[in-house]
Amino acid sequence: MSDFFQPTGQGYVLRLTVVPGAQRTVVVGLHGDRLKVRLAAPPEKGAANQELITFLAKVLNLPKQALKLTLGASSRLKSVEIRDLSPGLAERLRLLAPKPPPTP
Repeated sequence: MSDFFQPTGQGYVLRLTVVPGAQRTVVVGLHGDRLKVRLAAPPEKGAANQELITFLAKVLNLPKQALKLTLGASSRLKSVEIRDLSPGLAERLRLLAPKPPPTP
């Protein structure tokens, strides 16, 4: 299983699958090589994209200005660029994806 984020010269790029119109905004887990996020915003007039950026900024403890939607403005498959090189950010990203339960 590959990581849903990749380092760049200025930070990271996240690969995401989003599901707008959910009851609440929450990370569901990994979906292939993407992080799946349910968004409590409709997919209309950019509301889901705004919700995604706000949510990621909050859970990663970053300013919203450090995140930019780079691909998928009108798609469920999105890429978000994080322009931040602070120590520990990679670990915070890893913690976004819940670990699967061990197999017996």
